[in-house]
Amino acid sequence: MKILQHTLLVAATLAALSSCRNESSSFDTDVAVNVSVEEVKYKPIEQTLVTTGSITPTMDVTVTSEVAGNYLLQTNPATGQKYKMGDLVKKGQLIIKLEDKEYENNTNIEGTKLEMEISEMEYTKQQALYEKGGVTKRELVNSENTLLSAKQSYENAQIAMGKMDVRAPFTGVITDLPYFTPGIRVESGTEIMSMMEYTTMVMDLSMPENLMGHVQMGQPVNIMNYSLPDDTLKGRISELSPAIDVEARTFKGRIKVENKDALLKPGMFVKAEIVVDHRDSALVIPKDVILTEGNRKLVYVAKKELAEKIYIRTGIETINEVEVLGKELQENDRLIVKGFETLRNRSKINIVKK
Repeated sequence: MKILQHTLLVAATLAALSSCRNESSSFDTDVAVNVSVEEVKYKPIEQTLVTTGSITPTMDVTVTSEVAGNYLLQTNPATGQKYKMGDLVKKGQLIIKLEDKEYENNTNIEGTKLEMEISEMEYTKQQALYEKGGVTKRELVNSENTLLSAKQSYENAQIAMGKMDVRAPFTGVITDLPYFTPGIRVESGTEIMSMMEYTTMVMDLSMPENLMGHVQMGQPVNIMNYSLPDDTLKGRISELSPAIDVEARTFKGRIKVENKDALLKPGMFVKAEIVVDHRDSALVIPKDVILTEGNRKLVYVAKKELAEKIYIRTGIETINEVEVLGKELQENDRLIVKGFETLRNRSKINIVKK
């Protein structure tokens, strides 16, 4: 009798435990997972190759004095003050004048000009006489030769005197203007001014050999600098070398960047994103919501109160986003972007705000 009672007690206990497990299993199945969703939309996407480097101006020059002379810094007509670093100047504008009376006398520009004028008058006279038979052909040619020599002498004198005037070689910005006491003598070969033109900039590239087929002439490039977080400038691949460096296994290229607002400064370290592929309109989703199952990619979308598994194919991608190909995922589908890690197909979900 005692054995029967014990058997019945054990059976009852097992039944109770089994009931608890079933209730727990049922509870687990019915619990809704909190998730956040966002609607899938079409938008542009670019696939890029990222490189970094320093950006340089298209024109950069350091001007040295060609002759010795007394230093006289000129007045900038735009400011009414002496020229200084940072001034924008136009091509041909007189920045510095050197004075040396002995040099000017030796050049004798006025004398050579007078000689040229006399030679011109003499040649004109000889031409008139030759037409009337008053002089020989040889005399006319000698007169012409004298005129040519006089013109060359005057031109050489102009060139020599021009070396006393330091003018802007192109339109740009003065980047360095060493200080000299007004009127002090500077010797020939002294660095007296530096200029740059950086409304257009260039960036030299050195890229791995395996990218040669991906980088092409004319490809757009996005240029960014850490000090300009809200500004992305546009550039293009302007030059590509067909040769591979046999030691480094790299090839060279050059990017041309429009910098009309002068946001980029010469020497800045920048990041360049070379756009190797793009879509004007593509179905784009975050990369981090994609799960894998074997060699297949999948995401979850919200269908009323259930999560539905959708297998997808992907196209071009960025660091954070990816293009979705095919028709499995549709525009305005509610993509589950948080809480998807533990989901199964047809799992119950509770949609909450991000």
